[in-house]
Amino acid sequence: MEKAILACGCFWGVQSAFETVAGVLSTRVGFTGGKVPEPSYMEVASGRSGHAEAIEITFDPKEISFSQLLDVFFDIHDPTQLNRQGVDVGSQYRSAVFYLNDKQKKAAIEKIAALRKLNHYQGDIVTEVTAATVFYPAEEFHQHYHAKRGISNCGRPQFRQNGERI
Repeated sequence: MEKAILACGCFWGVQSAFETVAGVLSTRVGFTGGKVPEPSYMEVASGRSGHAEAIEITFDPKEISFSQLLDVFFDIHDPTQLNRQGVDVGSQYRSAVFYLNDKQKKAAIEKIAALRKLNHYQGDIVTEVTAATVFYPAEEFHQHYHAKRGISNCGRPQFRQNGERI
């Protein structure tokens, strides 16, 4: 099993999208990339802690590769928006790949280069590719928020178990 840490806006919707992907064994939402130890949601939401709302994904690399996780990641958000996603504004909603090893770093850089070459987006990709730091799980209230409330998603694409976009 391997882990990935990604950030692309409000973590509730990101978690909802990744939970349906084949090969993803578990997810948890939290905070990373900031300067305050063990931040609360309110500290992160204020924008003063420096953390991003992020998702930690545990996946089976025999079923899904890190590169395929990145395909989902880039499909569910707009990586050209700096420090925002839709109505959520601030560095806590930034687009970022927090790599855990050199293989993930290389895959992220190559994926961004390929998307730029294809002119896949109307603006330049501003996704950070940075070494992972401590991942702090969010409070239990935030874990699987949509599932607990019967919400399917928040406008993000969803995926079938075979990885096909719904």
